Amino acid sequence: MKRSKTAALLLMSAAPLLLTACDSESPAREGLYTSVEACTAQTNDSYTCQQAYAKAEQEAVATAPRFASREACEASYGEEKCAERSDGAHHSFFGPLMTGFFLSQMLSRNGAPMNGFTSGPAFRDSSGNWQRPATGGARGSVYRGSNRTAMVPISATPNRAVTTSRAGFGSSGHSRGFGG
Repeated sequence: MKRSKTAALLLMSAAPLLLTACDSESPAREGLYTSVEACTAQTNDSYTCQQAYAKAEQEAVATAPRFASREACEASYGEEKCAERSDGAHHSFFGPLMTGFFLSQMLSRNGAPMNGFTSGPAFRDSSGNWQRPATGGARGSVYRGSNRTAMVPISATPNRAVTTSRAGFGSSGHSRGFGG
């Protein structure tokens, strides 16, 4: 009984420290880019932009919407914006061409990029709206000629990096323009 009271008191005394650590802000630079050159112009980091583009291209093959016919793909993504692909198991399908990519980097307190980044592909539909594959959604399957990849709309302005301040436990993000 005495041990459980001591353990409870220790946990209660450590809780404010844990909550304070989770509430610290960690800014991130995020952007939607249409080319490596546009990314480099905004971030001044050619190497990371090239790596992010290459990673997004690889991911696009696995996560892009898949269609049974070129016509179905072009109806959603526009004329001459689709290509025939193979899944490696001798199954062919049609998918949209990647028209952009995301880059997200954590920044240090002085605003310099820290090691590591995340990236992903972006696609532009026939209406000119940007979208990307949803995380955790259905991925890359063709079912009776229709796209089963879950896509989410993108509201970011292309070729403009944004710095976002993030905090833990229910805090909302704040953003301000970054770059030019």
